[in-house]
Amino acid sequence: MTASHKDYPTELALFVPDITDVSTIKRSEAFLEHGFRLTVFGFRRQRYNRDYRPAYPFVPLGSTSDGRYLQRALALAAALVRLGRHRDTFRRASVFYARNIDQLLLALAARALGGSGARIVYEVLDIQPAFVARGFAGRAIRFVERLCLRRVALLVLSSPGFLRHFYRPVQAYDKPWFLLENKLPPSILACGSRGAALSEPAATPRFGYRWVVGYHGLIRGADTLDLIARLARRLRGQVLFRFRGILTTVDRRRFNDLLGSHPNIVYDGDYVNPRDLARIYGEIDFAWALDLENARENSRWLLPCRFYEAGFFGVPCLAARGFEIGELVEAHDVGWTFAAPFEDEMVDFLKRVTPAQHAERRQRLLALPQSRFVAGEDIEALCGLIDAGRHPVEAAAAPETVYG
Repeated sequence: MTASHKDYPTELALFVPDITDVSTIKRSEAFLEHGFRLTVFGFRRQRYNRDYRPAYPFVPLGSTSDGRYLQRALALAAALVRLGRHRDTFRRASVFYARNIDQLLLALAARALGGSGARIVYEVLDIQPAFVARGFAGRAIRFVERLCLRRVALLVLSSPGFLRHFYRPVQAYDKPWFLLENKLPPSILACGSRGAALSEPAATPRFGYRWVVGYHGLIRGADTLDLIARLARRLRGQVLFRFRGILTTVDRRRFNDLLGSHPNIVYDGDYVNPRDLARIYGEIDFAWALDLENARENSRWLLPCRFYEAGFFGVPCLAARGFEIGELVEAHDVGWTFAAPFEDEMVDFLKRVTPAQHAERRQRLLALPQSRFVAGEDIEALCGLIDAGRHPVEAAAAPETVYG
């Protein structure tokens, strides 16, 4: 149910690292739907949706790039100058909502510029390597974040692993927090029919291969690509690996060499999320959910978007055993997990798994409630928590409570 404007704060200042990012758009639309008057302050990452312009008020703060921390620091300094022109907006804001540490610093500066005492909500998307690095730089980043956390009223996390492995033991965070998983937006219900997936068995084999494994979204990690290359070589003629999305921390020349060397690895280009999800998940048998880029920390702790996308359309995930995503897959028994070093176990699995075993996991996925994969009550609960009137954040949730 959508709340009326009188129920929620009239002004919410949202600070984001990329105004074109799908999750940013999803979060912005959810806040608007629940009655917030929104102004988005954000950068562009020049990865995809480059021509996208939000329908809601937004203030461009410049461009940044993944992994280029010096460039990001300079962009933040320039953004501070731009923020000075929006003191009136900051003075009116009831809530400052920041997505990642860069934006949290800007939100704190914006609140000071507006002379405001409004609450700060901090959403964490990933625990980047710099946050867990040893040495002076890592300690400095953790120290800065720890200082900022003292001024945060609510911490929003996409995985309980972030709290369990980092924010409690490392950052000593003991204030309210909220679990907001990377679920699909409600708009998926207009873009893809789960009913068709429920009534129609998966068509196998596809494209002349026994199985098709899809890796969709942000394509990242040399170790992940190396594993897929080894699997493709050993499963040539049996398993097709289909990539679709954006290359992030992957060298494009190396990726192209991979495509040229393995006829059973293909790249289908970019796609529009969520519009194209029904079609691309309708063309695969398994969703690749082994993120090995930062396998000791972030990749081990996160819950990736593709679990929710694939699950909604009844596509089982292949995940790493002992990772947060692997434990979720095992808890619902809706996919398969593998232990490091992965290769032999995965080759054996993809050779022996039967269509009947695949269909069983698929039906178990489709039997789960739609709310397991699509945001709804969780985002409404978050809006209730950050409501300045009826639900003061400081008293709304005990640190032990997980929502969503």
